Amino acid sequence: MASRPPAGLISIPPDALVVLIGAAGSGKSTFASRHFPAAAVVSSDAIRKAKRASGWSKRRNDVFDDLRAQADARLAEGSLTVLDATNVDWMRRSELIRSARTNGRTAVALVFAIPVEASLLQNRARQDAVSASTIRRQAAAIERDLDRLDLEGFSVVQVFRSNAEADAVQVEIKRGPVTRASLS
Repeated sequence: MASRPPAGLISIPPDALVVLIGAAGSGKSTFASRHFPAAAVVSSDAIRKAKRASGWSKRRNDVFDDLRAQADARLAEGSLTVLDATNVDWMRRSELIRSARTNGRTAVALVFAIPVEASLLQNRARQDAVSASTIRRQAAAIERDLDRLDLEGFSVVQVFRSNAEADAVQVEIKRGPVTRASLS
């Protein structure tokens, strides 16, 4: 008999920084589109697509510099900021958390630590598929850092071990302190 995935509620202040962390193909963008207003989502894929349309020559740091600049601007104005990127580099996350703190914002980590095979399968359906070795490296970095994310400065760290767990969660954007209902 299949068990039912846990259900829960994540309450997020309307001016928070929400950092989606997960390998390519792990379901971050799908989750973001289901749970957050489109205007709140700052996406590395969207930035990359816009840069390509303007004749950009591929430089990884350009995308993440733009992502960071957009996030900084949104946090400074007090807007909900959802970062849809792999966010597997702890040093880049520390810059984001520092920006949130500087602006008096709460930092929330939503981690998509799903099985590598699931990310690889979902990646095949993407228009801009990522190499399997890159996805494996990203997944390994996430597993390595899972126990340290709260020490990085996130107020809430929610880990999803499957897409079913992520699908079972409800996100509520409201005033007041960040809370996470216990998942049962």
